[in-house]
Amino acid sequence: MPERTELTPASAHGFWETVRESLRGSHQDYTQGSIARAIMLLAVPMVLEMVLESVFAVTDVFFVGKLGANAVATVGLTESLLTVLYAIAMGLSIGVTAMVARRIGEHDVEGARDAAVQGVLIGLVIAGVLGVAGVILAPRLLAMMGASPEVVRIGSNFTRVMLGGDVSVLLLFLANAVFRGAGDAAIAMRVLWLANAINIVLGPCLIFGLGPFPALGVTGGAVATTIGRGTGAVYAVSRLMRGRGKIAVARKDIRVKPRLMGTLITLSAAGTFQMIIGMASWIGLVRIISTYGSQALAGYTIGVRLIVFALLPSWGMSNAAATMVGQALGANDPERAEHAVWRAAAYNTVFLTTIGLVFVLAANPIVSIFTIDPIVAGYAVDCLRTVSYGFVLYAGGMVLTQAFNGAGDTWTPTVLNLVVFWLFEIPLAYFLAQTLKMGPHGVFLAITIAFSALTIVSAAVFRLGRWKQRKV
Repeated sequence: MPERTELTPASAHGFWETVRESLRGSHQDYTQGSIARAIMLLAVPMVLEMVLESVFAVTDVFFVGKLGANAVATVGLTESLLTVLYAIAMGLSIGVTAMVARRIGEHDVEGARDAAVQGVLIGLVIAGVLGVAGVILAPRLLAMMGASPEVVRIGSNFTRVMLGGDVSVLLLFLANAVFRGAGDAAIAMRVLWLANAINIVLGPCLIFGLGPFPALGVTGGAVATTIGRGTGAVYAVSRLMRGRGKIAVARKDIRVKPRLMGTLITLSAAGTFQMIIGMASWIGLVRIISTYGSQALAGYTIGVRLIVFALLPSWGMSNAAATMVGQALGANDPERAEHAVWRAAAYNTVFLTTIGLVFVLAANPIVSIFTIDPIVAGYAVDCLRTVSYGFVLYAGGMVLTQAFNGAGDTWTPTVLNLVVFWLFEIPLAYFLAQTLKMGPHGVFLAITIAFSALTIVSAAVFRLGRWKQRKV
């Protein structure tokens, strides 16, 4: 087994040189050498990739917040509906990343390329079906989620555009899953930075009608988002076709391979179900919150967007761990895979605990940036503080979940999500909010308790080591 040197300031590859190399993009063999350095090379661009995504998440709700509580409620309800789409996209991405990483670890570039193509083809079919259904059913879906007649009136077009543009979401997720699995994290970073930079610039222009742009209100936010994501998706696919990364897709490679596609669907099915369970549970929480009115829902939306601001960069670290696990198992080195997971979990805990402390201490001034409504602000502050208390545990849980997925053991986190989120979190939220009369605070408290419980159980299962035997 190769000697493992650790990253130190005095090493040949010092800290800042490693950061610069990670941003430039380098074709490294992540199955050998320093684990700390490998994590940094993967994590820095993955974290920065998610930083701009998180900046967009709060920027979007900042501008929409200027339109009032009903506009913010529209965004919150639509985002809850989109969690199903995100769940499918992330589930497919889990399968693609796991398979591509395993093939790269085995030095089977052709197999990695074939997995990439089949994953994108599956995503295109799903996008077509869901997009058409979303455009047709948008008003009914909003009403089903508990939207008031006024929210349905002003928000239907926003929801139509967001759901109808789902192909850009799926292509972004899947192309970047290929890049991450191959270890081309810098390319994935550039793709998402491009998409979100366009979102941030176009958002206020189309919402408020700045310069030559029409004032589309809340719908303008959806149009800007779809244009940004669509541009990013085109760029990502072009990078795959141009072949400047580790995986080069030629036109001759774009064909259906039923057996491989079936294997990928089987692998991704559990990942998709896992994400549907986890993300759709937010729909249940929103449904409980919506019974307390648009102001409570708007406060919850602002609070959750700020929480996402912190969690998305942490997903970058988690994705780095998933790539390390997949490639290390492909190289038949499970010890390296496990060591990488615990190292990444430690890094993530330091980062997310720091952010959580800031949120707890400065919740009021942070929330005041997004709303001047004192009632909405009160709910947002309560949500932000309460959920942030759980960051110290959830940081490690995020890494552990992605470690299972990177190993191709997608069923373990699926079962854990089912038990914790549906059989525990939602009943607990209802009990605290309704039975104990705690209102929205009961929902916020249930989120914290559930995520903390998930981390503890995940760590116990991870230590059993069964994920090391998973074949992909």
